[in-house]
Amino acid sequence: MESRKEGYRGSGKQKKVKIVFVIGGPGCGKGTQCKRIAQLFGYTHLSVGELLRQEINSGSETGSMIQKIMKEGKLVPSDVTVRLLQQAMQGMDSDKFLIDGFPRNEENVKTFENLTKMEPEFVLYLDCPQDEMEGRLLSRNEGREDDNIETIRKRFKVFLESTLPAVEYYESKGKVKKVDAGKSVDEVFESIKSIFSQGKEDKVPSSRHNHKCLIL
Repeated sequence: MESRKEGYRGSGKQKKVKIVFVIGGPGCGKGTQCKRIAQLFGYTHLSVGELLRQEINSGSETGSMIQKIMKEGKLVPSDVTVRLLQQAMQGMDSDKFLIDGFPRNEENVKTFENLTKMEPEFVLYLDCPQDEMEGRLLSRNEGREDDNIETIRKRFKVFLESTLPAVEYYESKGKVKKVDAGKSVDEVFESIKSIFSQGKEDKVPSSRHNHKCLIL
């Protein structure tokens, strides 16, 4: 059964929206898998990490604050993250969102629910061993400022201490679907496909869906 709630407080209109959160440690493959999910199942993909980096690149005061926090491997304040996410969702003609890298802590969960009046249909949790994630991050060489061993290990610590409790919160509500993300990209996606196909009338996206994988 789809979890659809009316949201977008203050947007001047209300949309019925379906949301899936994708959570996993740094380097678990969230971005790679989200692109595939969006293409096959017609979701619009939003990467919270990319939204934050875009704000940094804008040169705004908020962006400078975000950059300092990310350099320390810490979490950006929930109201900042949720408002960036809310603005992105409001600006798109889509009713199916795949939100990558969110929530990062329990405060994110509360702030999102309070500001948007929405909950996810389910949470996809990509479970991957830390040594595997570390190796992936160090080898991807994308030039990202936070892909150095010191910051990576701080990010792992934050994930364990802050993000896992958010996963447990959704587990208590029966909303978590866990996948072994330590396998190959294709093997992981096969597991994910079975999750998104369960009980769906539209296993392949129809023309009425937004097929774009949008990382802002």
